[in-house]
Amino acid sequence: MPRVKGGPRGHRKHRKIVALAKGFRGSRNRLFKRANEGVVRALEHAFAGRRQKRRDLRRLWITRITAALTDSGINYSRFMSALKNTNIELNRKVLSEMAINDPKAFGDVVEKAKAFFEKK
Repeated sequence: MPRVKGGPRGHRKHRKIVALAKGFRGSRNRLFKRANEGVVRALEHAFAGRRQKRRDLRRLWITRITAALTDSGINYSRFMSALKNTNIELNRKVLSEMAINDPKAFGDVVEKAKAFFEKK
């Protein structure tokens, strides 16, 4: 049986990969084999980076909430526990935005959390 090299379909695939490798240095933006290696690696890093971004944002929100709580005399873990027990369903993103943009409302939430511990 004769060997099939791909024809137009193979050329399209190669062009697509080389187009994705635009901006890469050296032979990585010209030669298919090198471009394919670079594109596969770049896409893996992009996928991991999207996950890392979510982790970084969550860490930022927690840091902001902790900083806003220092004046109130309650630590982060007790605050979050109190919110859960008082059925206040605000996520960390909203809480951090409140701490920055609306300190009065954030203070009200903190007071409700403190009241939970005083009641116990």
